[in-house]
Amino acid sequence: QVQLVESGGGLVQAGGSLRLSCAASGRTFSSHAMGWFRQAPGKEREFVAAITWTGGNTYYADSVRGRFTISRDNAKNTVYLQMNSLKAEDTAVYYCAARLGYAEYNPRTYDYWGQGTQVTVSS
Repeated sequence: QVQLVESGGGLVQAGGSLRLSCAASGRTFSSHAMGWFRQAPGKEREFVAAITWTGGNTYYADSVRGRFTISRDNAKNTVYLQMNSLKAEDTAVYYCAARLGYAEYNPRTYDYWGQGTQVTVSS
């Protein structure tokens, strides 16, 4: 069992930066791949970034590649999403998620979810 709690969201101007954190409880955190997803009003939840359990491989949506960076610290049971050069279209609720095995793009393959944190980018 893994419980996830996101933090770090807020209001930022376009071009600014935010760092999201996702704190996990449970002794098996280091064996889970982690993902960040987001959902804007009226839209489906979409993949943002993912990282393997070792942290050795990362994956990004085309819309955020080069601007966002996912990382993890297994000693702290935490995964991060550094978001730079934010745009108005990045506005959404951001969720972290965990799954055993490989990092995946499909949110339906993730077993555990946080409650989400709101990111609002003003233009």
